[in-house]
Amino acid sequence: MTTPAPWTFLTNHTHVLLCLQRHPGDTLREVATRVGITERAVQRIVRDLEDAGVLTRERQGRRNTYRLQPSTPLRHPLEAHHTVGELLDLLR
Repeated sequence: MTTPAPWTFLTNHTHVLLCLQRHPGDTLREVATRVGITERAVQRIVRDLEDAGVLTRERQGRRNTYRLQPSTPLRHPLEAHHTVGELLDLLR
């Protein structure tokens, strides 16, 4: 019997977003550990999410805190009539 290929319904971008929603003060290293990807991959994803206006970064002392922008529409045309906040509410 063959082992099925590992895949999930949600992307790593969604996983990072969920982690930052639940733990906004986490370091990117902590997010990487939670998601199971490299810290460098998390840095790229956070940059993507910032560039898309999905989250903002606030410096607090030596750490960053991330704030989500729940009214941001989802990017794919099939979901563009929904927001990031609706997605996160669904996954809560």
